[in-house]
Amino acid sequence: MSNQSFAARTYRDDAVVLRTHKLGEADRIITLLTHHHGQLRAVARGVRRTSSKFGARLEPFMVADLQLVRGRTLDIVTQAVAKGSYGDAIAANYDRYVVAAAMTETAERLTDVDGETSTAHYLLLVGALASLSRGAHSTELILDSYLLRAVSIAGWAPSFGDCARCGDPGPHGAFNAALGGAVCHDCRPPGSPAPAPQTMFLLACLLSGDWAGADASENIHRREAAGLVAGYVQWHLERTVRSLKLVERA
Repeated sequence: MSNQSFAARTYRDDAVVLRTHKLGEADRIITLLTHHHGQLRAVARGVRRTSSKFGARLEPFMVADLQLVRGRTLDIVTQAVAKGSYGDAIAANYDRYVVAAAMTETAERLTDVDGETSTAHYLLLVGALASLSRGAHSTELILDSYLLRAVSIAGWAPSFGDCARCGDPGPHGAFNAALGGAVCHDCRPPGSPAPAPQTMFLLACLLSGDWAGADASENIHRREAAGLVAGYVQWHLERTVRSLKLVERA
């Protein structure tokens, strides 16, 4: 009977490690974003011992195939098979590390209560971490593209062409986070930023995945875009993404 009970409580899923913290002398609590079960917190027993067979597979930014057992308060990780060893390449480079930290912090906050979009968030985050570990594009561009897509999945897709308030066809010369992006002259609230046209084009490229256009952008427009992205994300999250403060911009 106990074996049947154990089997009924056991399940497998792919997951990316968002965060870890110590528990007792040898254990860790792992915050995971899974492919099919949303965000969850699980205990990894003995993972801090040097003899642990899967400790390295449960570090931040790693992607693994996990076997878990449902517990009374926290699930328990009983097996971990590495699927994406992005953590080593990211941890070896400070710029990549802080960008990955900002992405996983954002993912954690966007999925802590919303389970309906967790699969899309999982796929987006894994893709962004893979791109970051390979150095496929500039770290800041990968971050800003991830942030724009993540808030879009959460239901706050920005507009960088038509007016976000009245729908008047763009391009427009102002941006307002509270209204949802680009705004026309008539809808523009006082004090709204007026980004350069090249910055708005870059933002549209980052949202749509036009990497040729994004990679060709100049640093001055990347910096302006980064400020708008950070403001937009934190407005809709209604809280600060602390890791963004550590990201160094060119």
